[in-house]
Amino acid sequence: MNKRTYRWFPFITALFVTTLVISNIIAVKVVNLFGFFVPAAVILFPIAYIFGDVLTEVYGFSSARQVIWTGFFCNLVAVIAIWIAGLLPSAPFWSAGVFSSSQDAQNAYAAILGFTPRLLIASFAAYLIGEFLNSIVLAKLKVRTGGRYLWLRTILSTLVGEGADSCVFIYVAFIGIFPNNAIAQAIIAQWSIKVVYEILATPLTYLVVNALKKAESEDYFDRATNFNPFLS
Repeated sequence: MNKRTYRWFPFITALFVTTLVISNIIAVKVVNLFGFFVPAAVILFPIAYIFGDVLTEVYGFSSARQVIWTGFFCNLVAVIAIWIAGLLPSAPFWSAGVFSSSQDAQNAYAAILGFTPRLLIASFAAYLIGEFLNSIVLAKLKVRTGGRYLWLRTILSTLVGEGADSCVFIYVAFIGIFPNNAIAQAIIAQWSIKVVYEILATPLTYLVVNALKKAESEDYFDRATNFNPFLS
């Protein structure tokens, strides 16, 4: 792993983690985007993959691996905190300024912020598999292409990473609940939207990557990297 200290690395890490945690909170709302019914997180979660691309492209896979695990454990802390808060008894006067009783407010809290074990397993597994595949594919393609064709590498890595993410999450979360054709449609819808998102964001990705490479004096190539996700 590259042991250098970078000025902008903590900032990118913070943005990545913030994007991830917020995405999991707003995912409870299902929205209608151009006829596709998808979690509201689809408007924000693809940005986490863009940050993953930036981290891998500039700092290398080892640094990206560190950030992916940081995001995982920060999200776990958020989930535990939300769960404990939901278990605590409500004050009798608490109505959040909206509801007629504290019980109504508590029910609303549970409905919006409550998590089922199945959804948590699906979310965490999809995140780890998708993010690591995205980063590994991008790093290997960078070496194979000699650092050229960033647009192609980010799109191909997104196709693999987001595809795996969508398949794992939808399948684990909804198999046995939704019919198979509905699961397939949901996977294709999420995958398509996320890939289009990545394509549209390509100019911004170029801008951020080039600025960071110049500011950090770094353009890391993973020529001798061990891609085991569980290494420190």
